[in-house]
Parts: sequence; structure tokens; C-alpha cells
Amino acid sequence: MADIWWKADPHDLHRMVDRVSSVYVERSHVDRDENAVVIVNKKETVRVPAAMIAVVLLGPGTRVTHGAIRLLADSGTAVCWVGEQGVRMYAAGLGPSRGAGLLHRQAWLVTRPKERLAVARAMYGMRFPGEDVSTATMQQLRGREGTRFRRLYQEHSRRTGVPWNGRVYKAGDAFAAGDDLNRLLSAANAALYGICHAVVVGLGASPGLGFVHTGSALSFVLDVADLYKAEYTVPLAFELMAKGLVEECDARTALRDRIAETKLLGRIVRDVKSLLGPEGVDIDTPETSELWDESLGTVPAGVNWSDPTSSISLTPAEMGDHHLAVIGPELEATTPKEQTR
Repeated sequence: MADIWWKADPHDLHRMVDRVSSVYVERSHVDRDENAVVIVNKKETVRVPAAMIAVVLLGPGTRVTHGAIRLLADSGTAVCWVGEQGVRMYAAGLGPSRGAGLLHRQAWLVTRPKERLAVARAMYGMRFPGEDVSTATMQQLRGREGTRFRRLYQEHSRRTGVPWNGRVYKAGDAFAAGDDLNRLLSAANAALYGICHAVVVGLGASPGLGFVHTGSALSFVLDVADLYKAEYTVPLAFELMAKGLVEECDARTALRDRIAETKLLGRIVRDVKSLLGPEGVDIDTPETSELWDESLGTVPAGVNWSDPTSSISLTPAEMGDHHLAVIGPELEATTPKEQTR
């Protein structure tokens, strides 16, 4: 393998497009051996070059050391704590060695009505293959989407023999309202949101800057998940209902297996980049840290821009009490197996 960078400068990091999209880890121990991440379980030991990974998904039964996390952070790799096969998203962390190009592009698009509408049309175009949506308004697109899903529910009802009485759900609680079929749909959708959330965060985009959805901290996640519901969660819910499998775990497990079989995660990565990235422009390459200036555009960071003849100090009252550090006692040197997990 190529050399691995330790505390690499952003210009030295592999571009996101050159990296493996993701590494999912389950029921394994993740540690660091020099400049590589080592994944160990009872079956095998795998060494992974940290600088070649876009995102590490840590699933159930995973233990990870501080050293491994520090290496991934310094390599510009995102780390997400997820459910089985990434179908739920619990937490995420990003190291400082990564650029904000995709985030800036997303913010630029979402704050300009013309560009935002273009991305929204592209999203609906992915759902309506063969249809021209280039001149449709958002109201027209929402109407088409409602008609499509009403037809979709009816088609799967006929296919599986499961009665369909309309969509009922309660946001935030998949099993709080509706019949068993509705609850299966809500549970499967919640699982789909998890894997979309993991991808969005791993790529460095904002989960909250949506183009169709708005007002939620997960607006863009909801946008992305809507691209795949007709193909994944809707038929799956009807099929599970036909088999008498009506528990939340049934929906989650079945979706997990289908996602793994069809390699959906890689597809989501490609779709998000296609929607946000300008054609022919690579926005994955990390940039060096800079400071914004209203007249100059940007100026270098890491420079003391103060007047050398002036100084400033803050009193405890001015600093306030907004920072709290809890630091334990220093520990004696330990072997790698004894490191804190």
C-alpha cells in the first residue's frame, strides 16, 4: 500500500473520490498499529490504511481505542456510530483535516432559489425516470409525488394481497399510530434515514440544509432518503406484512440485509455527490485553513493579524463559564491491549 500520512496537511490527504467509500465494522476490536487501523475479531485481522477511507461505520459489538480514533481524525476520515449495517445513526465525529468544499457548495445552492429549485428538480427527476421535470414547479412536483406513491401502495397491495387503507404515522415514533403495515413502513423508513445520515455526515455535507424538506436538523437526510423509499422500504413493508412479520426488528433486519446485498451505501455516496457537485469540478480535495475577509475574500490562517503594538486580555468575568474540562489523573504507560477503550 502507499504511505499513510500521520497528522497530514490537508493537501497531502487523499481526495474523497480516491478513497474507499466506507468501512463497516461489527463485533470487532478496532485499534491502531503505527499508521494503520487494525480490525481484529475471532475470524480475522484486517489492516486498513486510514487515509484511504472516507467514513468508518462502527456497528454493534465494536470496541475502539483512543489511538484509532485519533489516527482516523488526523487522516480526515469520518467516524459514525451506527446500528446493524448502518441502518441507524447514533453519533458521528469528524477530524479537523478535511475541507469544507462540499458544505460550502451545499449552502450556496440551498440559499439561492434558482439553484435550489434545480437541485430539487434533479431529485424528483431521479424518482420519475423518463419524465421531464425541467419546468415543473415545486407544487406540481409534490402533486406528482403524491400520485406516484398512492399508485405504488396500491400496486404492492395487489402484488402481496395485503390490504392498504392509507398512510398513517406519527413523526418520531414509528409504532405510535396506524396499523401494522403503517408501523412497518415507519420503522423501515427510520432505518433508511440512519444510513443516509451516515453517508451525508461522512461526506462532510450538512444534514440540515435540505432542498425539498426544510426546518428540520435532518432536512437533507430526508431529501436523500426519499430517493430510495419506492425501491426499498415500501415493497419491503408489504412483503413483511404478507409473511406476518410485523415487529420493528423485522423491518430493520430485512432492510439491513437488502442494503448490504444491493450495495446501497455506495450508490447514496454517488447520488449525493452528483446532486451537490458542479459538473467537472472536484470539490472533495481538502483546502488549507483560511480566514474570511469582506474585501480580500480570504487570508491565511495561522497568522497573528493583531497590531504588534497592541495587546488584549480577558478577565474571568469576560470569559464567562462556558467551557468545562474534566481531566483525570495521568496513567502509567500501558501495553496496547491495556489502552482505554
